[in-house]
Amino acid sequence: MKKTLFVLSLFVLLAVGCGKMNTAAPEASGAALPAAHEVDGWCIEHEVPEAVCALCNPKVAEDYKKNGDWCKEHNRAETQCFLCDSSRKEKFIAQYEAQYGKKPPIAEKH
Repeated sequence: MKKTLFVLSLFVLLAVGCGKMNTAAPEASGAALPAAHEVDGWCIEHEVPEAVCALCNPKVAEDYKKNGDWCKEHNRAETQCFLCDSSRKEKFIAQYEAQYGKKPPIAEKH
């Protein structure tokens, strides 16, 4: 019983504490979204698909590191290091546009 309660509690904490807030789609293409973390599977903050975001998901980051795809200088996947090569972002934007027919949502700049 204690183990079940522990697992259930852990599940609730993970579900609530994942950092994802409102995931409603933006009203306009490319609209700034201050409250959302991801929309349509897109990590707004890091401008890559959520499923491969090495900055949001430690397991994904470990996989990139194991495969030798890691920028030690900026502590992120090399293929996602837009600081080293800003043109890498275009690959992810093109994937989103091909899937959804619009530009990906962007984060509000402070």
